[in-house]
This record gives sequence, C-alpha cells and structure tokens, in this order.
Amino acid sequence: MQVEVLTIEEVLPVRHEVLWPNEPVAFCRVAEDDVGEHFGVRQNGEVICVASVFFEGDTARLRKFANSTECQGQGVGSAVLEFLIEHLRARGVRVFWFDARASALDFYQRFGFAVEGERFYKHGVAYYRMSRVL
Repeated sequence: MQVEVLTIEEVLPVRHEVLWPNEPVAFCRVAEDDVGEHFGVRQNGEVICVASVFFEGDTARLRKFANSTECQGQGVGSAVLEFLIEHLRARGVRVFWFDARASALDFYQRFGFAVEGERFYKHGVAYYRMSRVL
C-alpha cells in the first residue's frame, strides 16, 4: 500500500462521502486547503483514503482524515497515519494534533495520541482534541 501526494480535487470526494455526506461538497473544504499537504491511498486507481496536514512552525495539524466506508478495518487508515507520523518527524515537526471524532478515539490512542481537554461538538458531532509529541 503506497501513500501518495494528492491534490485537493482528489481528496474532496472522499471527505464528502465519509465525513459529511449530507452536506454540499463545499462544506468539506477548509480555508487553508490551498496551503496544506494532501495525502492518500488509491485502490484500483480510485482514491480510498485521504488526509490533509497543515503546518505552523514545528507543529502540524491533521484535518479531514477519511477512509472510504468499504475500506475501513483493512489497515488503510493505519498505514496512512503511520506514514504521516514518519513524514512529519522527518520534516522536524515536534507536535502533531487534531480534533478527533469521539467515535475514533480508540483508533488514535493506538498510535500514542492523547486526549486534551473536554468533549466538544461541531455540527452536532462529538469531538476531542488529541495530540502527540513526535
């Protein structure tokens, strides 16, 4: 399984399908998309898992990490997260953080990420801030 650099146009359909299918595609964009780095995995030529990373000094933020529903539980998301941790470490990133959906806490904790603070909501979905020192 190979993680590759993608364009924002390639990641948007997966973000939409997985994260906010009941919203317009534009809802799945973030203001910083033009300056972020976008990564993903293809299966049979189709993008099935995406992740976007945004930088500020020695800190990186993961946003819009999405794995196609039919590919969940097959190790694709784990492979992408492992790639990102190593990629960011090699770039000199010290802290990697994100807002995780409450339903995904166990997944991220397996990679050493810890919850910071209390649960909060975005558009009716429960989240926790999580981070890890690289």
